[in-house]
Amino acid sequence: MKILYLHLMFLICFIWSYGKLNAQTQQIQITGKVVESNNKQPVEFTTVTIRNTETEELISGTTTNTEGAFTVFSDDPNIYISISFIGFVSKRIHNFKIVNNQVDLGTIIFLEDTETLEEVEVIGEKSKTEFQLDKRVFNVGSDLSSTGASALEVLNNVPSVRVNIEGQISLRGSQGVQILIDGKPSAIANEQGNALGTITADMIEKIEVITNPSAKYNAEGTSGILNIILKKEDKKGLNGSMTLNTGSPNNHSFGLSLNKRTEKFNLFSQLGGGYRTFPWKEETQNQDISSNESIPSKGGGDFNEHFVNAILGTDYHLNKRNIITLSGQFAFEGETKTSDVLFSFLDTDQVLEHSYTRNEQVTADNPKFRYELQYKKDFERNKDQILLFSATGDFFAKDEKNEYTHTTNNSSLPQQKTKNDYKLAEYIFKLDYTYPFLEKYTLEVGSQYSVNGVSNDYAISEFLDEDWVVSPDLTNIFDYNLNVLAFYATNAYQSEKWGLKVGLRLENTDLKTKLQTTNEQHSRNYTNLFPSVHTSYKFTETFSLQGGYSKRILRPSLWDLNPYYDIGSNGVATKFGTHLLRPLFLN
Repeated sequence: MKILYLHLMFLICFIWSYGKLNAQTQQIQITGKVVESNNKQPVEFTTVTIRNTETEELISGTTTNTEGAFTVFSDDPNIYISISFIGFVSKRIHNFKIVNNQVDLGTIIFLEDTETLEEVEVIGEKSKTEFQLDKRVFNVGSDLSSTGASALEVLNNVPSVRVNIEGQISLRGSQGVQILIDGKPSAIANEQGNALGTITADMIEKIEVITNPSAKYNAEGTSGILNIILKKEDKKGLNGSMTLNTGSPNNHSFGLSLNKRTEKFNLFSQLGGGYRTFPWKEETQNQDISSNESIPSKGGGDFNEHFVNAILGTDYHLNKRNIITLSGQFAFEGETKTSDVLFSFLDTDQVLEHSYTRNEQVTADNPKFRYELQYKKDFERNKDQILLFSATGDFFAKDEKNEYTHTTNNSSLPQQKTKNDYKLAEYIFKLDYTYPFLEKYTLEVGSQYSVNGVSNDYAISEFLDEDWVVSPDLTNIFDYNLNVLAFYATNAYQSEKWGLKVGLRLENTDLKTKLQTTNEQHSRNYTNLFPSVHTSYKFTETFSLQGGYSKRILRPSLWDLNPYYDIGSNGVATKFGTHLLRPLFLN
């Protein structure tokens, strides 16, 4: 009897629990009809959304049919109904009764919005340039962002910026431009690569052109800074874009960008790659300064490269005003180069004495990796008050092999080959604080510590007695270490027409070099002050003047200090850029 009683109680509890669970999972049906106030005509395609009363999170939604009627469902009873349409005053309905899991809103009267503009003109957004206190800002409009162009093509549309067919960027005719992504260096913006071409125009919000950097930026001498500001995707869910570019001869690239945003996380990724070929021809005139002979050369060849890059990262919103970002970037470039150059040796009367042809075969692999940890804090008192800390690491390697063959009068001169194993590691730690005050003033303070280490292993070999023999006099490992500690402060005043910005930067530089074979070492440690002043005056909306002064420094680079990194021709010392290439044969 007791067992029968327990079974009966269990059955009753089960039926009661099932009924309650079923009632909880039943959806609430909400119906109604929307008509306009003047003639009581139905308003079709009206947007009806159901949102949580406390969090305002969207639960469901629909639109009215041709009769103005709608039906929508909700799993949550704690809701309100929002109804909106262009030209009418939006309505929020909070007071309603739920009867048998149904809500009948009846006929809803829509009032016309008397403040609605009588005429709306829709025009295409065109790219334009605006002048700010210490920079020019190029806002990327739909005329470029909708074309599928790459970042290199966008840069070519920025006034005073030029990009040649090889992807080399110049500002006001000078190369050596520093490229930043969102105010920071990036593996895909490295001047030694072309991965920048995989960023598409629709990803770019604006480009800042800084021809005379203030004390906020590194004092290293450059021809200017181009800061590419990417769009911040605020849409929740999964968003993305893809682009394909092709050209002749062999100029092909693709880019894929994906973004997944939730309440706390923003996951972002990018994948890109490409293949390019650069045919070239050149004629040069060399002079042997010891014998006064003329040595003209004529030749050409092809330079081929393929590249791929990938970015993966996430923004984590601790709360409304604190964000942590962690990201990683990988890029790889493969290069091949072939060339044939004819060298002719002429006497003082310009009569040909002899000639030879040099064939060069080059292969190189360039892997790159970058990581970044960033913390950003916004402040309630002013949207422009920001505290930003970042720690980045950059790693770049170059494994290059060159092989040279010289031929003269159907006989071969000795063959040579070179090996260049280059490795770079750079760590940068930055802290920046921006504080607007008294409406028209902005104070910026910050510090930066950078650690830069480079090793360059260069070897030259000749093919002698059926074997490759290393030339010890032209082979060495060169180590280069550069550490810079900096502090800066700037203060800016900006009125409606006139602006002034002054700044001061303090940098301590610690430089060490070493030739491992000879154990020759050098070091320097020095401290410098770098003041900057910028001013601007706006005469009209379309005409303004800017002026600026800044002190810069040109530190010797690896290529300026390293005596071993390239070779010239048989008995000919040549120039490449500003670097002297050492002659291989010393006759």
